[in-house]
Amino acid sequence: MTGTSTMTSNAAQGGVGYALELRNMSKKFGALEALGGINLAVRPGERRAVLGSNGAGKTTLFNCITGDFPPTTGTIHFFGEDVTVFPAQERIRRGLRRTYQISLLFNGLTVMDNVYLACRGVSRGRFSFIRPRRGDALIQTAEELIDTVNLTDVIQTPVSELSYGQQRQLEIAMALSGAPRFILFDEPAAGLSPTERTELINILTGLPGHVGFIIIEHDMDVALRVSDMVTMMHNGRIFKEGKPAEIEDDPEVQALYLGDGHD
Repeated sequence: MTGTSTMTSNAAQGGVGYALELRNMSKKFGALEALGGINLAVRPGERRAVLGSNGAGKTTLFNCITGDFPPTTGTIHFFGEDVTVFPAQERIRRGLRRTYQISLLFNGLTVMDNVYLACRGVSRGRFSFIRPRRGDALIQTAEELIDTVNLTDVIQTPVSELSYGQQRQLEIAMALSGAPRFILFDEPAAGLSPTERTELINILTGLPGHVGFIIIEHDMDVALRVSDMVTMMHNGRIFKEGKPAEIEDDPEVQALYLGDGHD
């Protein structure tokens, strides 16, 4: 198993070859330290799970990576570029995407409308007022993304009529807009039925190999099945890292996260 000391030494080597690298990152809210001394390095195309109980710092970690929260100390590098002070939209333009725990869909619009707008929003013509015509490249791209998440049968259905699982699938399609290089998935399995979880696993494992991601997830079965590496967090710090099988069999992980304190 890889401990935090190994990851620290890896992260300190300069970030060559990393899609995402956090160096000694911390985040404080007044006297509360939500994150402390985070060193994390994820390679292009790598699928990483970040696990931990409520309050471990997982969502704060995502908010710092996306630019929603500025880190108190440390740096954030995205494909070798220091983006620590970049606003969220600049990180999006560089290929970073994110889903949220709470749905941010347009409920009154159709599946197609939502995905098309997501594609349009990261395109060069996003400020154009010209209506799309038949054969528009963005329409074709939206159709392909909808097919990727298995929603073609409901492509013209309003979001308000979709099941919760279908809405989560739609969020993944929108996150894939604009050829992202890296995606942050924030608890995509929350509230899903067993059948919908299986569908989610198939979608995530079927993503293009060059698209790396980090998934925050309370459902350990989902997280371990879609990831190459796992990072365990506890009280705002990295507790342990390793391959899914190593994490699942680790006695300390089982005691801390699979006992009474795990949810």
